[in-house]
Amino acid sequence: MADGSTTRRGKAWRGRYTHPDTGKRYQRTFARQVDAQRWVRQQLEALDAGRWVDPRGGRITFERYFVQWAERQVWTDGTQKAMSLAVRSATFNDMQMRKIQPTHVEAWVKSMTVTTDERAKPLAPGTVKTRFTNVRAVFRAAMRDKVIAVDPTEGVRLPRRRNREAAMQIPTPADVKRLLDAADERFLPFIAVCAFAGLRLGEAAALKFSDVDFLRRELRVQRQVQRRTGGAVIISLPKYGSERAVPLPDDLLSILSAHVQLDHRGTWVFAGAEDDPPSQSTIGNRWRQTALRAQVDGLTLHSLRHFYASGLIAAGCDVVTVQRALGHSSATTTLATYSHLWPSAEDKTRKAASVLAGEVLRPDGGIAGARGGD
Repeated sequence: MADGSTTRRGKAWRGRYTHPDTGKRYQRTFARQVDAQRWVRQQLEALDAGRWVDPRGGRITFERYFVQWAERQVWTDGTQKAMSLAVRSATFNDMQMRKIQPTHVEAWVKSMTVTTDERAKPLAPGTVKTRFTNVRAVFRAAMRDKVIAVDPTEGVRLPRRRNREAAMQIPTPADVKRLLDAADERFLPFIAVCAFAGLRLGEAAALKFSDVDFLRRELRVQRQVQRRTGGAVIISLPKYGSERAVPLPDDLLSILSAHVQLDHRGTWVFAGAEDDPPSQSTIGNRWRQTALRAQVDGLTLHSLRHFYASGLIAAGCDVVTVQRALGHSSATTTLATYSHLWPSAEDKTRKAASVLAGEVLRPDGGIAGARGGD
């Protein structure tokens, strides 16, 4: 139990208390005894209720706190980069944590959605949300560390995002066929791996020949190529929960087998400069050239992953099967992304009723035959 007291020093009154866990003593001077007593009582009540924050801790700046907190985190290089980027973009970096208000966060969010520089584009709503989420993680860590009492991101509204169903571009089988026909013989297998195995760009770029098991008819996703300023190739573990074995259709195995005979150089399935796999920028350039020749507009390489997911769902695969095939960390992520592709209860009812109607009304090819008509 924490204890506190007030003492008089000349014309001033000093309130003080000792933290029961750390043994640290805190004090503050007031002109009136009643104010000193009130402050001590508030601090002791906050300690008892678990709402206490270190009055000295909130003086640290947002950026400085992030640096200290980040040193204790076990992050991948990608997470470290994303967190640092979000924090650097914050317009309240040099402010003390205790002084940051929701209005400061709102102003930062607004600054990401508008720009006065003609050469720069406003950030997409999805990017704004990602940066906001990363910055919110810093504030919530500060609350756990008793640096601040309230999260200033609470209640801040973000730009509206397009409905997933409207925003998602899913290629048609004809689109994929045109892309394969337009691709050169060394890039065609890359498109096929993304379209028929659902790999992300970085995962496909980091495939080794040893990852493809032709006997078991599967490939193992064990690493990814990440983007880095300057064009260097960085190889890391895949996203959390994305290591997986993907069953391969026979047609894709045939494409990969032909590719092995054509271009079996070194370790990587898709060769880049020297002994490295291709960089994301190299793959991006090849994709744009292929899409231009195929006359396919509005699609990205990631759209092929949506094509793969939509095919699994159309074939009747359940959410866990799709989650594992795509390497999502949870089924919640899969549903959040593709829930609109699964048939609704009405769709299932309609399909079941259609089967019944067909069995009754079209045994000989039509209603008339079922009724014994001419």
